[in-house]
Amino acid sequence: MKHAGRRSAATPTSPTSARRRGTRRNKPVARHTIAKVLISSLLALGLVTGLGVAYLYDHFNGNLNIISVDGQLSNRPTAKTFEGPRSPINILVMGSDTREGEGNDIDSEGGGGSDTTILMHLSADRRSAYGISVPRDTLVDRPECTALNGDTIPAQDGVLWNEAYNVGGAACTIQQFEQLTGVLVDNYVVVDFTGFKSMVDAVGGVEICVPEEIDDAKTGLTLQPGTQTIKGDDALNYVRLRYSIGDGSDIGRIKRQQAFVAAMASKVVSGGVLGRPDRLLNFVGAVTKSLTTDLGNLLDIAQVGGQFQGVGLKRIQFVTVPFEYSTEDPGRVVMTAEADALWDKVINDAPLGKLRAGSISAGAVPGAEPSGSASTGPGPSGSPSSSPTDDVTEEPGDGATTSPSAEAEAEDLASVGLCT
Repeated sequence: MKHAGRRSAATPTSPTSARRRGTRRNKPVARHTIAKVLISSLLALGLVTGLGVAYLYDHFNGNLNIISVDGQLSNRPTAKTFEGPRSPINILVMGSDTREGEGNDIDSEGGGGSDTTILMHLSADRRSAYGISVPRDTLVDRPECTALNGDTIPAQDGVLWNEAYNVGGAACTIQQFEQLTGVLVDNYVVVDFTGFKSMVDAVGGVEICVPEEIDDAKTGLTLQPGTQTIKGDDALNYVRLRYSIGDGSDIGRIKRQQAFVAAMASKVVSGGVLGRPDRLLNFVGAVTKSLTTDLGNLLDIAQVGGQFQGVGLKRIQFVTVPFEYSTEDPGRVVMTAEADALWDKVINDAPLGKLRAGSISAGAVPGAEPSGSASTGPGPSGSPSSSPTDDVTEEPGDGATTSPSAEAEAEDLASVGLCT
């Protein structure tokens, strides 16, 4: 069983060394979560519906698809030891684009890879969190990994990031992530198309803002300019949309996905869900049905929910790993030296500082209270063009940043198909 905030006491290795080759360590025991509301949800629903907490626990716990991948992982990074009662938590979230399973056959495409990869980092002081997206089109040298049946999948150079999931599922993606970044992954979560759509529907839809009309012939998605609430197939098609909105890039799609997830998180912790027992019941059911994870049971998932209580929405930031476009393979991207600096911050549980520039804040999306940080799109090279500064602690030596004008922000957002 895993326990939140406890890490190996072994002496940490150099992060850059770990990125090259990794270091063997014992798997720490940790108890983590991805949801803030599950325990309180059980109690509230037990009172409101009369079903009883025990029944609800058994019912929702039975929905979970729990698969441990510990036996498939090797040569893992050493966790850094932190002072104090708690350590940071790293959860790797993967959005599977499989067409297998009920409701996932949404088009004639093959699928099988990881449509989305986000590392969620919760700080040791439990006062901030950030998600780091890795573009699916990132070129990497994939390390050797182990399949679920024990077969060895050989390493391969110069392949796309999302192929790791295609050849070996969550375990190979985690192995790839750890070996290339030096960051220890404490737990993982996989959500497929059906699960994502169910969670959106369970909260009554998610509010978005688009700067111009969308009329996508491929998916049939049509949206008018402005702020609106979407759900069902429209929500799924929106977060997968690429060529009919913004600059048509995968990076633009990532920014829209970040904004959508941030808006959904904002709605979940608002009265729009917590104040509606029907939505609360549907949301908990959708979450537990949607996840494949190594978290042992519903209590494990809910355990660290209380640790998110000190994290305000504007302190939940989403960024994209620093990248540049490949000169050898047009249309693909490669991580830059700044990416190493970003992974070092994760390893050392440091604030993002200037690397948070261009982030999407859960407190600054449609439907959120108007108190979050600013958010903008990436610049031409993949380096974001501005930095949120509202209520975010700067690192010593980072220096002050200048907020962009409202007009510049609007232009940056519009370039990736967003507005506020």
